[in-house]
Amino acid sequence: MPKKKLPKTKKKKKKLINKIVKTKSLFKNKKTVQKQSFAKSSSQGSKSTYTQEEKIEIKKVKKQPTEKRQYNLKDFVVYPKHGVGKIISVEKAKIGEIEIQFYKIFVEKEKLTLTVPINQQSNLRPISSINQINKCVSILKTKPKIKRTMWSRRAQEYDQKINSGKIYELAEVVKDLNKNTDIIADQSYSERQLFEKAYERLKSEFEAVLGVSIEEVQKKMDKALGRNQNIIESE
Repeated sequence: MPKKKLPKTKKKKKKLINKIVKTKSLFKNKKTVQKQSFAKSSSQGSKSTYTQEEKIEIKKVKKQPTEKRQYNLKDFVVYPKHGVGKIISVEKAKIGEIEIQFYKIFVEKEKLTLTVPINQQSNLRPISSINQINKCVSILKTKPKIKRTMWSRRAQEYDQKINSGKIYELAEVVKDLNKNTDIIADQSYSERQLFEKAYERLKSEFEAVLGVSIEEVQKKMDKALGRNQNIIESE
Protein backbone atom coordinates (compact mmCIF):
# COMPACT_ATOMS: atom_id res chain seq x y z
CA MET A 1 0.00 0.00 0.00
CA PRO A 2 1.30 3.45 -0.80
CA LYS A 3 2.52 5.49 2.23
CA LYS A 4 0.30 8.26 3.36
CA LYS A 5 1.81 11.69 3.02
CA LEU A 6 1.97 13.65 6.25
CA PRO A 7 0.69 17.17 6.32
CA LYS A 8 3.34 19.91 6.23
CA THR A 9 2.70 20.98 9.82
CA LYS A 10 3.24 17.44 11.10
CA LYS A 11 6.49 17.15 9.10
CA LYS A 12 7.81 20.35 10.64
CA LYS A 13 6.86 19.21 14.13
CA LYS A 14 8.66 15.87 13.64
CA LYS A 15 11.83 17.60 12.43
CA LEU A 16 11.76 19.91 15.44
CA ILE A 17 11.41 16.97 17.85
CA ASN A 18 14.32 15.15 16.21
CA LYS A 19 16.47 18.29 16.47
CA ILE A 20 15.68 18.69 20.17
CA VAL A 21 16.52 15.03 20.84
CA LYS A 22 19.89 15.35 19.04
CA THR A 23 20.77 18.54 20.92
CA LYS A 24 19.99 16.91 24.27
CA SER A 25 22.12 13.85 23.47
CA LEU A 26 25.06 16.06 22.36
CA PHE A 27 24.82 18.16 25.52
CA LYS A 28 24.73 15.00 27.63
CA ASN A 29 27.83 13.57 25.88
CA LYS A 30 29.69 16.88 26.32
CA LYS A 31 28.97 16.89 30.05
CA THR A 32 30.19 13.31 30.36
CA VAL A 33 33.47 14.17 28.57
CA GLN A 34 34.00 17.24 30.79
CA LYS A 35 33.44 15.16 33.93
CA GLN A 36 35.93 12.56 32.74
CA SER A 37 38.58 15.18 31.85
CA PHE A 38 38.06 16.97 35.18
CA ALA A 39 38.40 13.70 37.06
CA LYS A 40 41.57 12.91 35.14
CA SER A 41 43.12 16.34 35.71
CA SER A 42 42.24 16.31 39.42
CA SER A 43 43.80 12.87 39.81
CA GLN A 44 46.94 14.09 38.00
CA GLY A 45 47.00 17.21 40.15
CA SER A 46 46.81 15.21 43.35
CA LYS A 47 49.52 12.90 42.01
CA SER A 48 51.87 15.82 41.21
CA THR A 49 51.16 17.39 44.63
CA TYR A 50 51.97 14.12 46.27
CA THR A 51 55.19 13.87 44.26
CA GLN A 52 56.23 17.42 45.25
CA GLU A 53 55.52 16.74 48.91
CA GLU A 54 57.47 13.51 48.65
CA LYS A 55 60.44 15.38 47.11
CA ILE A 56 60.41 18.00 49.85
CA GLU A 57 60.45 15.27 52.49
CA ILE A 58 63.42 13.61 50.77
CA LYS A 59 65.32 16.91 50.73
CA LYS A 60 64.75 17.36 54.45
CA VAL A 61 66.40 14.07 55.38
CA LYS A 62 69.42 14.55 53.11
CA LYS A 63 72.77 15.07 54.81
CA GLN A 64 74.73 18.26 54.30
CA PRO A 65 77.38 17.91 51.57
CA THR A 66 80.93 17.39 52.79
CA GLU A 67 84.10 18.08 50.86
CA LYS A 68 85.93 14.89 49.89
CA ARG A 69 89.27 16.50 49.05
CA GLN A 70 91.80 16.63 51.86
CA TYR A 71 94.79 18.98 51.78
CA ASN A 72 97.91 18.31 53.79
CA LEU A 73 100.20 20.50 55.83
CA LYS A 74 102.45 22.76 53.68
CA ASP A 75 100.26 22.25 50.59
CA PHE A 76 99.75 25.28 48.36
CA VAL A 77 96.12 26.15 47.62
CA VAL A 78 94.35 29.00 45.85
CA TYR A 79 91.68 31.08 47.57
CA PRO A 80 90.01 33.08 44.73
CA LYS A 81 89.77 36.45 46.51
CA HIS A 82 93.29 36.35 47.92
CA GLY A 83 95.41 34.19 45.62
CA VAL A 84 97.96 31.51 46.51
CA GLY A 85 98.32 30.49 50.14
CA LYS A 86 100.10 27.79 52.09
CA ILE A 87 98.44 25.51 54.66
CA ILE A 88 100.37 26.14 57.88
CA SER A 89 98.22 24.03 60.19
CA VAL A 90 95.15 21.81 60.44
CA GLU A 91 93.35 22.55 63.70
CA LYS A 92 90.21 21.66 65.66
CA ALA A 93 87.90 23.90 67.65
CA LYS A 94 84.70 23.34 69.60
CA ILE A 95 81.81 25.74 69.04
CA GLY A 96 79.07 24.86 71.50
CA GLU A 97 78.82 21.08 71.25
CA ILE A 98 80.03 20.91 67.64
CA GLU A 99 83.63 20.08 66.85
CA ILE A 100 84.97 21.80 63.73
CA GLN A 101 88.15 21.00 61.86
CA PHE A 102 89.69 23.75 59.75
CA TYR A 103 92.75 24.83 57.76
CA LYS A 104 94.94 27.77 58.63
CA ILE A 105 96.16 29.24 55.33
CA PHE A 106 98.85 31.90 55.12
CA VAL A 107 98.78 34.20 52.06
CA GLU A 108 102.32 35.57 51.71
CA LYS A 109 101.54 38.43 49.31
CA GLU A 110 98.88 39.94 51.57
CA LYS A 111 100.42 38.85 54.91
CA LEU A 112 97.04 37.34 55.74
CA THR A 113 96.00 34.18 57.60
CA LEU A 114 92.71 32.59 56.54
CA THR A 115 90.62 30.10 58.53
CA VAL A 116 88.68 27.73 56.29
CA PRO A 117 86.51 24.88 57.74
CA ILE A 118 87.32 21.56 56.06
CA ASN A 119 83.65 20.83 55.29
CA GLN A 120 83.24 24.27 53.66
CA GLN A 121 86.28 24.38 51.42
CA SER A 122 84.43 24.79 48.10
CA ASN A 123 86.24 28.11 47.54
CA LEU A 124 89.63 26.44 47.67
CA ARG A 125 91.32 24.80 44.73
CA PRO A 126 94.68 23.06 44.36
CA ILE A 127 97.42 24.93 42.52
CA SER A 128 97.64 24.36 38.78
CA SER A 129 99.52 21.60 37.00
CA ILE A 130 102.59 22.14 34.77
CA ASN A 131 100.36 21.70 31.70
CA GLN A 132 98.03 24.46 32.92
CA ILE A 133 101.01 26.76 33.51
CA ASN A 134 102.25 26.08 29.97
CA LYS A 135 98.81 26.92 28.61
CA CYS A 136 98.89 30.20 30.58
CA VAL A 137 102.20 31.05 28.92
CA SER A 138 100.56 30.41 25.53
CA ILE A 139 97.69 32.76 26.51
CA LEU A 140 100.18 35.49 27.50
CA LYS A 141 101.76 35.24 24.03
CA THR A 142 98.50 35.94 22.18
CA LYS A 143 97.28 39.39 21.14
CA PRO A 144 95.21 41.38 23.66
CA LYS A 145 91.44 41.55 23.10
CA ILE A 146 90.14 44.98 23.97
CA LYS A 147 86.36 45.46 23.96
CA ARG A 148 84.92 48.79 22.80
CA THR A 149 82.85 49.29 25.92
CA MET A 150 83.09 51.80 28.75
CA TRP A 151 86.15 51.35 30.96
CA SER A 152 84.02 51.08 34.13
CA ARG A 153 82.24 48.02 32.73
CA ARG A 154 85.49 46.45 31.49
CA ALA A 155 87.16 47.14 34.85
CA GLN A 156 84.33 45.31 36.61
CA GLU A 157 84.71 42.32 34.27
CA TYR A 158 88.47 42.24 34.82
CA ASP A 159 88.01 42.37 38.59
CA GLN A 160 85.51 39.48 38.47
CA LYS A 161 87.98 37.41 36.43
CA ILE A 162 90.80 38.13 38.89
CA ASN A 163 88.64 37.03 41.85
CA SER A 164 87.19 33.99 40.06
CA GLY A 165 90.17 31.85 41.03
CA LYS A 166 90.43 30.49 37.47
CA ILE A 167 94.02 30.66 36.26
CA TYR A 168 93.18 30.97 32.55
CA GLU A 169 90.95 34.00 33.22
CA LEU A 170 93.74 35.51 35.30
CA ALA A 171 96.18 35.04 32.40
CA GLU A 172 93.67 36.69 30.03
CA VAL A 173 93.47 39.79 32.25
CA VAL A 174 97.27 40.07 32.36
CA LYS A 175 97.44 39.68 28.58
CA ASP A 176 94.64 42.17 27.85
CA LEU A 177 95.98 44.88 30.21
CA ASN A 178 99.62 44.43 29.26
CA LYS A 179 101.32 47.46 27.68
CA ASN A 180 104.52 46.81 25.77
CA THR A 181 105.96 50.12 26.85
CA ASP A 182 107.80 51.61 29.81
CA ILE A 183 105.83 54.87 29.69
CA ILE A 184 103.48 54.92 32.68
CA ALA A 185 101.34 57.66 31.07
CA ASP A 186 100.19 55.16 28.44
CA GLN A 187 98.18 53.35 31.11
CA SER A 188 95.61 54.83 33.49
CA TYR A 189 95.97 54.39 37.25
CA SER A 190 93.02 51.96 37.52
CA GLU A 191 94.29 49.94 34.55
CA ARG A 192 97.71 49.69 36.14
CA GLN A 193 96.23 48.67 39.51
CA LEU A 194 94.23 45.84 37.94
CA PHE A 195 97.18 44.73 35.81
CA GLU A 196 99.52 44.57 38.80
CA LYS A 197 96.95 42.69 40.90
CA ALA A 198 96.45 40.06 38.18
CA TYR A 199 100.18 39.92 37.37
CA GLU A 200 101.15 39.32 41.02
CA ARG A 201 98.47 36.63 41.49
CA LEU A 202 99.63 34.81 38.37
CA LYS A 203 103.29 35.19 39.30
CA SER A 204 102.76 33.70 42.77
CA GLU A 205 101.05 30.63 41.27
CA PHE A 206 103.81 30.21 38.68
CA GLU A 207 106.34 30.35 41.53
CA ALA A 208 104.48 27.73 43.62
CA VAL A 209 104.05 25.32 40.70
CA LEU A 210 107.47 25.67 39.04
CA GLY A 211 109.43 25.86 42.29
CA VAL A 212 111.82 28.53 40.99
CA SER A 213 112.73 32.01 42.19
CA ILE A 214 110.50 35.06 41.69
CA GLU A 215 113.09 36.54 39.32
CA GLU A 216 112.99 33.46 37.08
CA VAL A 217 109.18 33.47 37.05
CA GLN A 218 109.10 37.17 36.18
CA LYS A 219 111.53 36.64 33.30
CA LYS A 220 109.38 33.81 31.94
CA MET A 221 106.19 35.86 32.13
CA ASP A 222 107.73 39.05 30.74
CA LYS A 223 109.23 37.14 27.83
CA ALA A 224 105.80 35.71 26.97
CA LEU A 225 104.25 39.19 27.24
CA GLY A 226 107.06 40.86 25.28
CA ARG A 227 107.67 43.32 28.12
CA ASN A 228 110.81 45.24 29.04
CA GLN A 229 112.20 43.99 32.34
CA ASN A 230 112.17 47.39 34.05
CA ILE A 231 108.39 47.97 33.83
CA ILE A 232 107.28 46.01 36.88
CA GLU A 233 109.87 47.57 39.17
CA SER A 234 108.10 50.93 39.30
CA GLU A 235 105.56 50.23 42.04
